[in-house]
Amino acid sequence: MPSQPSTPSLLQDRLRRWATERGHQRAFTFVEFPHYHSPGKHRSLTWIQLYSGAQSVAASVRATCRPGDRAALLMPQGLDYVTGFLGCLLAGVVAVPLFPPDLPGHERRVRSVIEDCEPACLLVTAATALAAETFLRSARLEQVPVVMLGEGRNRTGRAVLAADRRSDADLDVDPDGVAYLQYTSGSTRTPTGVMISHRNVLSNALQALGVFADPSGPNTSVGWLPLFHDMGLLLSIAAPVALGFPSVLMDPMAFLERPARWIRLLGLYPGALSAAPNFAYDYCAARYTAADAGDLRLEQVRALINGSEPVRAATIGRFLDTFADFGLAPRSLCPSYGLAEATVFVAADGPELAPQSVSCRRDELADGRIVPLEIAGGQPADAAVVELTSCGAAFGQELQIIDPVTRELRPEAVVGEIVVRGPNVGLGYWKRAEQSTETFGTIVPGTGERPWLRTGDLGAVHRGRLLVTGRLKDLLIVDGRNHYPQDIEETIQNAVSYVRRDRIAVFAVAGEQDQQAVAVAEHRRDLSPDAALREEADRVARARVSIAHGLRLDRLVLVAPGAVPRTSSGKVSRSACREAFLRGEFGASQVPLERGQDR
Repeated sequence: MPSQPSTPSLLQDRLRRWATERGHQRAFTFVEFPHYHSPGKHRSLTWIQLYSGAQSVAASVRATCRPGDRAALLMPQGLDYVTGFLGCLLAGVVAVPLFPPDLPGHERRVRSVIEDCEPACLLVTAATALAAETFLRSARLEQVPVVMLGEGRNRTGRAVLAADRRSDADLDVDPDGVAYLQYTSGSTRTPTGVMISHRNVLSNALQALGVFADPSGPNTSVGWLPLFHDMGLLLSIAAPVALGFPSVLMDPMAFLERPARWIRLLGLYPGALSAAPNFAYDYCAARYTAADAGDLRLEQVRALINGSEPVRAATIGRFLDTFADFGLAPRSLCPSYGLAEATVFVAADGPELAPQSVSCRRDELADGRIVPLEIAGGQPADAAVVELTSCGAAFGQELQIIDPVTRELRPEAVVGEIVVRGPNVGLGYWKRAEQSTETFGTIVPGTGERPWLRTGDLGAVHRGRLLVTGRLKDLLIVDGRNHYPQDIEETIQNAVSYVRRDRIAVFAVAGEQDQQAVAVAEHRRDLSPDAALREEADRVARARVSIAHGLRLDRLVLVAPGAVPRTSSGKVSRSACREAFLRGEFGASQVPLERGQDR
């Protein structure tokens, strides 16, 4: 790993350094797959090309924006996105990482973000310029200037790449000023922008690399996560710039079309560092075939970060079973925990330690305690056991568990709300002072006057390692007991073969007398379920949930593939699914089945 510069407050300082010291070395590569069987077309920028491109963007942005103004990136995955983001940092303009406005299913989100951040300009490419113009007209925002990156012109007709490349070295950028707004990915409410400072992003990049990178090198970031996603932005742009190692990018749709592309890139580049949510590892294991293998070797993979969703031990096992014969080491799989409000990375075990999990009693977990089987006494039935994957320890920051109501510290192995503080914790929410104080300004008795970030996530520290148990707002409280939806979802998708993996949401709705648990799940693409199949799936799900959780599942609703709402980062949105259910959007499929005595 390269030695660290003496002034770690600005990412753009690092960019200047590598342009000077490693100008002609490869910095960023974008791999395009023009057809299904394409081996990939690689296009690269050296460090000096990257810096020069970012300076051009900075000069163009300065022509329409003042320092502190917002510039929204409405661009597809690619090298222009990287130079656009870094150009905003050089210009002292607040970047707002987004995506093309015509991305299916997310038009409303783009409009909400644009209305919230009030950008002084939009950054586009030739591929997204027309969609951006159409979007601005429909949103009645024609007055917002559009700056086109790459080979093209902006709306004023001035060639962007012909802009005066003024030196940015004399630009006075406050390390604690806002570098970019990371909008949260919820789909049922107005997106909320987390203010990430220049110090935050560089601090978090160095924290993550302190856990995952090889100090003696080589390291290569290999990513398909969207660059508007917090982990995609940090691992594919910020981390490589922070320590001066190469980054290899591909489009998320190219991964979804053929996940073997990502796996092959991991084997091509030494010291590969990458990240994906839990579902992606299951997806790779299910879709990878012998025809994809060829001469694949994965011994050089350094770290595969599993985060953004509950990390399942069974998924880790399936992924390792699929790729162990290609040399993938178990220790390279790194369960982790993070959130946008902390820039992204909070806790993980690095690749020196194989993934760890704790098998504990489900009834004790429902009461808020972690009781491993080895100290529980006796061996309960499998249905009474839940396996929690360790997300390691916090690195370069502090983590505690508190009572969500009293804010008192919780002892070891007792579940509570996870709170975090450190140089990576964001400045607050954009234009939401009250919400910022509530989330970022919590004082925990006995820990001094420095405030903590309330994450809204539930977990416990067990033997010095974090176990994440669920989301506070998603917790189901039925008959006075706590139930974690992701735990119930896992039970159902393991019991009902008709359900698509990781396309299921469990939530509570008000019943006639108390709360009722409902599951909405997509059925497999090869099915056209009739009444008999729906009844069988419902019966199996309710029986298994009753045995495993002591919970009465009101119903399982089978819906068509793609019907379960997802966030912009690809996670199932339980809140959006619940609202759709309450609005009756799942039609006749959500009508309760006729039953006898059990209803």
